[in-house]
Amino acid sequence: MPDLATEQAHLAQAERDIAEGEKRIFRQEELLAHLRSQDQSTTEAETLLRVLQETLEGWKAHREQILRVLGHQER
Repeated sequence: MPDLATEQAHLAQAERDIAEGEKRIFRQEELLAHLRSQDQSTTEAETLLRVLQETLEGWKAHREQILRVLGHQER
């Protein structure tokens, strides 16, 4: 079983990753809106947005795993 300090460090990193991922998604959505307003192709930007969203969901799932481990350790 991982130690508490290690899991807390992993949780802190997961939180940072999630916050950064949310910022990237926001910026990508802004870029998409700009491209659309200029009637430019959005294919690649939309693909990247989907990848960013999928990555964020993976990070959130990882955070939940860490929280479950921490919940078991604190009992």
